[in-house]
Amino acid sequence: MPVFHYKARSKDGQNLEGDHDAADQYVLARDLRSEGMSVVSIVLKTGSGKKMLNDYIPVFLQPIKLEEKMNFTRNTAVMIGAGLSLAKALEVMSRQVQNPRFKNIVLEIIETIKRGKSFADAIGEHPKVFPKFYQEMVRAGEKSGQLENALKLVAMQLGKDYALKRKVKGAMMYPSIIVCAMIGIGILMLIYVVPTLVSTFAELGTELPTSTKFVIWLSESLAKSGIFFLIGSATFGFLIYKGSHTQRGKYFIDWAFIRAPVVGTINKKFNAARTCRTLSSLISSGVSILEALEITEKVLQNHLYQNVLKSARERIQKGETLAKAFLSDEGLYPPLVGEMVAVGEETGELSHMLLRLAMFYEGEVSAATKDLSTIIEPILMIIIGVVVGFFAISMMSPMYNMVSGM
Repeated sequence: MPVFHYKARSKDGQNLEGDHDAADQYVLARDLRSEGMSVVSIVLKTGSGKKMLNDYIPVFLQPIKLEEKMNFTRNTAVMIGAGLSLAKALEVMSRQVQNPRFKNIVLEIIETIKRGKSFADAIGEHPKVFPKFYQEMVRAGEKSGQLENALKLVAMQLGKDYALKRKVKGAMMYPSIIVCAMIGIGILMLIYVVPTLVSTFAELGTELPTSTKFVIWLSESLAKSGIFFLIGSATFGFLIYKGSHTQRGKYFIDWAFIRAPVVGTINKKFNAARTCRTLSSLISSGVSILEALEITEKVLQNHLYQNVLKSARERIQKGETLAKAFLSDEGLYPPLVGEMVAVGEETGELSHMLLRLAMFYEGEVSAATKDLSTIIEPILMIIIGVVVGFFAISMMSPMYNMVSGM
């Protein structure tokens, strides 16, 4: 069935957009009007009639993207604000969601709510899709009668997380491509170029330098034992993967990312921004400080930062302030975080101060990721120059020695 991208306006004038499958645009327009929306535009998505990669993946294996959850949350909030009941809003969203796995989960949530459970409890049955902070903010919104605002806060949080992750991944994309290309070109040269030069060296009968012998050894090993090289590489990669999923391996990786030059600074700012925004959202939704710290601890993926928040909960239970907990771990959180939190606690504007900190460090991450490619580019050029120079000298020095000896 073709997929259409629509733009519509709700009863209270808010703009909505999304993707929806329908027999044609007229059927979709009728469905949207029946839900109380005014249709602005409906456009057929390019290639929507073709089978996509996800069509060949079993439903239970299809990933649910952060962007899909963000759109689901935002549109649900808008429809609740327009006067639709929660059950009706979710039924509308179940027809709009294109991901089959996500659609099934939304339908299960609707059935759970119809059995008398709350929205928070319903999404709590799918913890891999809806994280802990999502559940608790929805629960706080339901208790306070501000579910629309709670969902908007969640959507904003997901949006900020999505933007930060995209910026960090985008900054690392360029050096990753360069390194992979350099490794690929090196392997091709060892397989196809070096053997030709080896036969030339054999005809010349000249003494080879140690560097040249090393390059020739690499080439011959790759040519004669290529299959063993692949098996060894796969085994090494598997061991690295398994090791990275052990408790000790995770701690080492987290430690390395924090201590690494350039990347470590960005990582610290990224975690500071995520901590502050999550805490701000939870506290403003009415979640207690101890519970907010516990939820934020689960949101953060770095074990070192999780330990800081765990320590912060213990310190607060003993009567200390949140600011002291942050200031005592200046190696991870910048001193500014502790100082601003102290001001927020003294003035009673902790949530607002955390939000300002989050915005500040999100801007810092954005600026740092823009400069990252500029910083890494000359470093990569130096590394490439050293590798290419080593290879060139190793291959050319035997010929130079022969000419010099004539």
